[in-house]
Amino acid sequence: MPVTFAEYSAQQEARENIANAVLGHTLALCEALRHDFERKYERNGYEFYPETGRKYHKIIMDGNGSRSVHAFVDKKTGEVYKSASWKAPAKGVRYDLRIISQREWLLENADWAGGYLYAR
Repeated sequence: MPVTFAEYSAQQEARENIANAVLGHTLALCEALRHDFERKYERNGYEFYPETGRKYHKIIMDGNGSRSVHAFVDKKTGEVYKSASWKAPAKGVRYDLRIISQREWLLENADWAGGYLYAR
């Protein structure tokens, strides 16, 4: 059955809302990681920020003269992956930022070194 323009438009708006929410949750995760480092070491040391690519928000850990990939977040689904390399996530979803209970746990327990990505 063909999709009407109104249905297509509503679906597109819903996809954009999800993508915007995922970016907001990714920024909140970056802030939680920065706060965890500062709480543990009582100083500024690393900055965490997303670099947006075609499919993923790559969470970058930048400090002490080096940069590394902390995690990947799928832009469309909000699924969080640990990093396998600079360019690719590891297989297996660790968390889903769209699920409130997982997102709350993640923001409360995320540690700057990435141990929370191995807990599942």
